[in-house]
Amino acid sequence: MHKVQVLNNISNKGLDRFPEQGYDLTVAEQPEAILLRSHKMQLDEIDHPELLAIGRAGAGVNNIPVEACTERGVVVFNTPGANANAVKELVMAGLLLSQRGIIQGMDYVNGLTETDKGELNKQVEAGKKAYKGTELKGRTLGVLGLGAIGSLVARMALQMDMEVVGYDPALSVEAAWKLPSQVQKMDSMQMLFSRADIITLHVPAIEPTIGMINESVLGHFRPGATLLNFAREEIVNNDDVLAALQSGQLSQYISDFPNPLLLGQEGVLSTPHLGASTAEAEENCAVMVADQMIDFLENGNITNSVNFPAISMERTAGYRIALANNNVPRILGSVLSILADRNINVIDMLNKSRDQVAYNIIDVESKPTAELLQEISEIEGVTNVRTFAESAS
Repeated sequence: MHKVQVLNNISNKGLDRFPEQGYDLTVAEQPEAILLRSHKMQLDEIDHPELLAIGRAGAGVNNIPVEACTERGVVVFNTPGANANAVKELVMAGLLLSQRGIIQGMDYVNGLTETDKGELNKQVEAGKKAYKGTELKGRTLGVLGLGAIGSLVARMALQMDMEVVGYDPALSVEAAWKLPSQVQKMDSMQMLFSRADIITLHVPAIEPTIGMINESVLGHFRPGATLLNFAREEIVNNDDVLAALQSGQLSQYISDFPNPLLLGQEGVLSTPHLGASTAEAEENCAVMVADQMIDFLENGNITNSVNFPAISMERTAGYRIALANNNVPRILGSVLSILADRNINVIDMLNKSRDQVAYNIIDVESKPTAELLQEISEIEGVTNVRTFAESAS
C-alpha cells in the first residue's frame, strides 16, 4: 500500500487517478509521497526515511526546500505547461488592458449618475476621448523566457499581428522547435529590452533570476515601455520599478502579484494572482502530477523533476531496483559487483545524472531480498534504494 499525503485542495480529477487498491490518500504522517499546491513545506516535514517524492501541482517550487530534498534523495516533481494556456490568456488580457484604457474607462462610466439616456450618451461620448488607446497590431512584444508559457504568448502575439522578439539563455532544442519561425531571437536580455515596446516575463524564480529586473536592467528599456509580470513577483525589484514609473522610463507595470509599495501608484495594474486560477488549469496540474507520481512509485520512472534527471525505462520482465546516489565514480560499479557476487543477472539498466545527483534503474531476473537492498544502501554515496514487484509483462 502506497501512502500519499495530500496537502491543499488537489482536484479530484487528479486524485481519482490513484487506484483505490494499492493507495492510501488519507495518510497524515510518514508518507511515501506528498502532493501539494501552495503549502509552505518545512524541513521537519521531509525529514523521515519513508519519504520518496513530493509532487507540486503547478510549475513553481519555491514553497519546497528542494536542496534539502535532493540531499535526502527525495524527488521533487512539478507540472510545467499544465497551466500554460491559463496564464497565456491572462497575459492577453494584460496586453489589452495596457493599451486601450479599458479599466480607466470603466471606472469613468461607473462614476456617472445621469439618469437621462440622451444626456448619458453625451457624457459618454465626451468622456471617451480621455481614454483613447493604441492598437497592439504593429507593436513589438519582447518575451523573456520561451518555455511552455512564453512560447504560447509569442504565438498569440503573432496572431494579433504584433512583432515578437524573444530571449531565453536556457532555451532547449525541443522548445526551440516549437517556436514559430517569425519570433526573432535576441542575443541578450539587453537587446531584447531595447527592441520592445512591451516586455512580458516568463522565467522561473530561481537564484539567477531573483531581482533580475532592477535599476540597471530597466535602463535598457525603451523610454515609456510597458512591463508585464505574470511569472513570479521575486524576479522584479519593486523599488526600482516604482522609480522607473516615476521617471517615465516605464509607463506601466501590469502584474499578477500585488505589492504594498505599488498599490494605488499611477501606471500600476495588479490582479490577485489569477495566472493559473482556472478550473481547467487546476485539473490539468492535478492529473499531470498524479500520473507522474504513480509512474514513479510503481516503476521508478522520473518525469518533470526539478532536482533529479528525467529517466524512464519500460517494464519488460523480472524485478526492478531503483537507486539514487551522489554523482561520483564507482557507485554503479559497486552495485553491479554486489549483484554479480549474488549471481543475479541484469536484464536491462539505465543510468542518468543531473548536477550532483545520479539515478539508476536496474531490471534483474531474481527477486531482490531485504539483505541485498541493505547491502546496496550501505554503499557510500547511495541516498535511496528500493525495489518493485515483478513485471506483469
